[in-house]
Amino acid sequence: MDERLREFVRNRAADRCEYCRIPQEALRFARFHIEHIRARQHGGTDEPENLALACRRCNLFKGPNLTSIDPQTGQLAPLFNPRVHHWEDHFATVGAVIAGMTAIGRATVALLNMNEEERLIVREERRAEELK
Repeated sequence: MDERLREFVRNRAADRCEYCRIPQEALRFARFHIEHIRARQHGGTDEPENLALACRRCNLFKGPNLTSIDPQTGQLAPLFNPRVHHWEDHFATVGAVIAGMTAIGRATVALLNMNEEERLIVREERRAEELK
């Protein structure tokens, strides 16, 4: 993957994780990853429609997964795909917490561990800065 494509993905995402929405500037010491939405091992390519900007934590928790279990129903659900789905249709923020509003959202929040303490702290600090 060349630098031009990496820059395209970063710009399209406005330099924030396309899953948990934490901006790159909030985690200056951990460069965000260009993530394959469908992993190469599952036939994913380096085409722009298969790439997303992801913070290190979201990328590591997601791994090659395409689905997870909706904790509300116990049913298998696809994970959020930033090239297909609209974030606001599947997630809502309640303070610093990201709540899944659909099976896709709930499964993604759970698998990516979006509300772990470290992320809540970062989002709360960002909210406090924005309120200043």
